[in-house]
Amino acid sequence: MIKTVASLELPVNEKLLIRKNVITPEQVTGSEKRFCVVTGTHGDELEGQYVCYELNRRIREQIHYLKGTVEIYPALNPLGLDTITRAFPVFDVDMNRIFPGTDDGSVAELVAGMIVKDLAGADMCIDVHASNIYIREIPQVRLNESTSGSLLKYAGRLNTEFVWVHHASTVLESTLAHTLNMIGVPTLVVEMGVGMRITEKFCFQLVDGIFCLMKDLGIWDGPVITPKEPVVSLGGEVGFVNAEKSGLFVPKVKHRNDIKKGEIIGEIVNPLEGTVEERLYAPCDGLIFTLRAYPMVERGSLIARILGGGGR
Repeated sequence: MIKTVASLELPVNEKLLIRKNVITPEQVTGSEKRFCVVTGTHGDELEGQYVCYELNRRIREQIHYLKGTVEIYPALNPLGLDTITRAFPVFDVDMNRIFPGTDDGSVAELVAGMIVKDLAGADMCIDVHASNIYIREIPQVRLNESTSGSLLKYAGRLNTEFVWVHHASTVLESTLAHTLNMIGVPTLVVEMGVGMRITEKFCFQLVDGIFCLMKDLGIWDGPVITPKEPVVSLGGEVGFVNAEKSGLFVPKVKHRNDIKKGEIIGEIVNPLEGTVEERLYAPCDGLIFTLRAYPMVERGSLIARILGGGGR
């Protein structure tokens, strides 16, 4: 059943609509748990759109296994998706920096408030993000250390290779995930892929994990895979590689592969002069979980992140 989460008047007699698909079991008892999947907070992130499609498709084809309520929110920032804009258009604000929203602010703040009210009371929420157009990420769960103690057991069921626990940060307090966790809705943030693109194998991997978690919660009764056992990083085991020169980045390694300290990651070349401006090397042994996708770089541009051997 398609339901409206938010509806606001726009200029020229138009409306901003945010909708969700509410899927209920064939036999409703009234005591079903409620599982939510949200995405589309940033208009240039499309991986979550495909996750929503695949989750919808699989549930619809095996609805007899559904024992709880699943609510799918594919577009929290529909104007951003329509214009391929990361921020909330016109107001030019990052929607994931204005939660919990208000009842009397700008359109973006009103929408944020309506979303939080609609999600309140859920038993679990998965917030799906992609990277931007510049870097590609392997499927990973990102947790704030202030809530990781209660969420790690759920994060480990989502079939990702990696769970990254971040140190507490002021900016996280204005995200949807932090807001929901603070009002009692356990919420996991998944980051994967690259902006403005769909990485089908990553989406399938995450959807498999979502079904595992739903089965653990008693929401799904069908067969599921055995999920990957993720490495958990507490923040200190991640090596960063940044460009020191400007130019065209040419990778010499594959994303999602292991690398040894001192091995080459890639080169920054000068198309005008035909020279290599810089060679970039791994600062530690580990897994390349972030790798530059957009070739043009400037000094300071992020090239790679490597999960070192200190994860557990």
